[in-house]
Amino acid sequence: MKSQILLSFLALISFSSCTETETITEYEYVDRIVKETVTETVTVIETNNIYVLPQEYSFTRNGISTVYYSGQTTRLKMATELKKDMNDTASTQELLNTMFNSGTGFTDSTLDGSKKVGNKTAASPVASATVKPLFDGWITEFTTVVAPAVAAGTTASSGVAGEYTEADGSRTVKVNAKGFELNQVFSKGLIGALQVDQIVNSYLSFSKLDGAKEDNDAGIFGYSNSQPENYITNMEHYWDEGFGYLNGLDSQFKSGLGDAATGKDTANLNYYLNKVNSQSNEEGISAKIYNAFIAGRAAIVNKDYVERDKQAAIISSEISKVVGYKAQSYLVDGAEDITNGDWADALHALSEAYGFILGLQFTKDSTGNPYMTNTEVNDLLARLSAGDGGFWDRTADELTAMAAEVASATGLTLP
Repeated sequence: MKSQILLSFLALISFSSCTETETITEYEYVDRIVKETVTETVTVIETNNIYVLPQEYSFTRNGISTVYYSGQTTRLKMATELKKDMNDTASTQELLNTMFNSGTGFTDSTLDGSKKVGNKTAASPVASATVKPLFDGWITEFTTVVAPAVAAGTTASSGVAGEYTEADGSRTVKVNAKGFELNQVFSKGLIGALQVDQIVNSYLSFSKLDGAKEDNDAGIFGYSNSQPENYITNMEHYWDEGFGYLNGLDSQFKSGLGDAATGKDTANLNYYLNKVNSQSNEEGISAKIYNAFIAGRAAIVNKDYVERDKQAAIISSEISKVVGYKAQSYLVDGAEDITNGDWADALHALSEAYGFILGLQFTKDSTGNPYMTNTEVNDLLARLSAGDGGFWDRTADELTAMAAEVASATGLTLP
């Protein structure tokens, strides 16, 4: 068999006992069956649990797809509309609260229903209860402070909320007194507190998956995807839901961002994964995560839980890199913008940095620990926004030092 069979198939092989006392053994792959050749006799080795890895994230049972994650797609679309409306001065506090916490009031009425973003924000068992109130507070501040200041024509400055436009007209930001562009803080914060947290600390966590082990072993089905009868196990669906928090706005059948042209307008982890994937030191990370999702899902179907957990760890650590890299890079961008005197760009970049730094507490590195704890994250955010002017008061040297701090905590170096 050609050597590339190793890339396409995952085999777990149980060996029967041999009675020979002295053997010289060599292995060759022939039609996916391992043969053992001994010096005196040939022993036939039984094999089992050989399964094929599909090229795409596609799994079926009795010819019907077992993959669906419509709830995750809905929440990511909700987050995208919230991002847009958190920059619209016509948005009211009641409307945004209803959208975020009740799951209704969206321009796209198909999103109104049983799904919500608020109840899944910083909702995993490892998340701090201090995080969700931040998002509610940003809604209140945008609608009651920033929007009225912008409507009144107030020019933003240190300690003053309003609108600020770059001298060359290239960018306009609507910011609070500390320079927070709240739709950026909100949307980048959700990448960590919603998408990463739900993937890493909920759906792909050992406790969530192994809680469904007994039913998966017994072939008990818990989900139907609108079919007459259930035909999907709980564990299969949990894994799909984790996949959906990454690919819910993109193609199920290929890695990376489905539509790079419009990705920047969405609240989408995959858009930033695509950016990291273009870095010379992380090229291929998108495919690595996608292939790990495939391998882990195949392992679940075949009840191979050791392999499942191995792939979950790969996904968690690689996805976490996105948050680590972007928290660092936006601090660097902010420092450069301040040096150049481009304050609208600086406020925009630092707002993105703030949101990604918030997400560092939801990550898992290769040892299974977050890059920063909730306490460490809060300390860094407090220093980033210190003073009456917040971002306006920061210097390029301060931001460069903070970026180095993030690099040290994550072990990630920008190219």
